[in-house]
Amino acid sequence: MCGMCESHINDAVRKALPVKKVISSHSRGQTVILSEEAIGEDACRAAIEDTGYDVLGYACKPYEKKGLFHFGK
Repeated sequence: MCGMCESHINDAVRKALPVKKVISSHSRGQTVILSEEAIGEDACRAAIEDTGYDVLGYACKPYEKKGLFHFGK
């Protein structure tokens, strides 16, 4: 809904899960979590839904670090 909502979700995820980075975007309606270990869907849903927001979808995939010149690859 707003930037404060993003911060609220980010803080809740950081406190509940072992994450390296979490980014929420109210305009995209998504939260992206970077973690060195897999985070289960149930734990992720619980952390976010405890803030009063709904989780509409969940996807988990390995992080691929891209170098400076990754365009077109």
